[in-house]
Amino acid sequence: MKPTVQYRRRPCLLVIHGPNLNLLGKREPDIYGRISLAGLDKKIKATAKALGLDVSTMQSNSESVIVTRIQKADYDLLIINPAAFTHTSVAIRDAISAVEKPVIEVHLSNIHRREEFRSRSYIAGVSIGQISGFGPESYMLALRAAKGFLSS
Repeated sequence: MKPTVQYRRRPCLLVIHGPNLNLLGKREPDIYGRISLAGLDKKIKATAKALGLDVSTMQSNSESVIVTRIQKADYDLLIINPAAFTHTSVAIRDAISAVEKPVIEVHLSNIHRREEFRSRSYIAGVSIGQISGFGPESYMLALRAAKGFLSS
């Protein structure tokens, strides 16, 4: 008799890039680096694949589009760089709370070493963790953290 083999689906992650991240590589490269959003997404997808994770990415400058996407909840874990919405969006925070999915907050720059207003994050309180200050590597660290979190 053949043993029964159960196939477990690969964890599915959603990566959301917030406002102005479509300008990566052009906007303040001394702060945000020279990689384009397309280049960053390519690196995210390659790292996710190597870690055995499925990943979808999106970018929006619209708070309502981001909230609507979070509410779909068709992912196992959300990695979000809310960008400027980090410091202003109760709506994004509420959407995250409503779907009850684990969230990792990511920033390219170290928001705690910049202007004082950037130190306040509405998202941190509903996240399992925050990674900031490592440029594009912040996302790769978040993918590794997600793999560990989902495996435990």
